[in-house]
Amino acid sequence: MSSLDPVPGDWQRVSPKYVVVDLLGILVSAILFTVGATVPFAITREPAWLIAPAAVLLLHVLIAAFTPRRVRALGYRLRDDDLVFRKGIMFLRVVAVPYGRMQLVDINRGPIARGFGLSELKLVTAAATSHITIPGLPEADAETLRDRLVELAESRRAGL
Repeated sequence: MSSLDPVPGDWQRVSPKYVVVDLLGILVSAILFTVGATVPFAITREPAWLIAPAAVLLLHVLIAAFTPRRVRALGYRLRDDDLVFRKGIMFLRVVAVPYGRMQLVDINRGPIARGFGLSELKLVTAAATSHITIPGLPEADAETLRDRLVELAESRRAGL
C-alpha cells in the first residue's frame, strides 16, 4: 500500500465486483431513505420539507462516490500466527486475529452478492471487539480461506 502501511507485505484484495454489490446496496438505501424523508412534505406540502430528501440523497451520492476507494482499501493477510484484516480510508482499522483464538469461521451470501458470485467471511473470537468480516470474496476463495483458517485454528488450539 504505502510506506505508512502498518503491516507491510502482500495483501489479498476483495473482488472488484464488490464495488457493484456495495453500490447497489447504497442505491436501495438511497431510495428507501429518500422516500421516507419525503413523508413530511407529502403530509404538510410545505416546500421547506424538501430539504430533508435532498440532504439524504446528497449524503448517499457522497457515500457512493467514495465506495470504489473504500473497497480498494479492504485487504487481508495470512501470516504465520494470525490473520490481519484492514479497512478504511481516513480512519484505518487493522485487526490481527490469532489463529488459536478463532472460535467460528462463517460464510454468508446475501442475495445481491450471491448474484455476483461473492461471499463474506466472518471470523468470531471470544473478544467482542476482534470479530472481523471480509466482504466481497469470490465463493471458491471464501470456502478455501474458511477451510484453511479452520485447519490453522485447530492446529494452534491443539498446541495450547
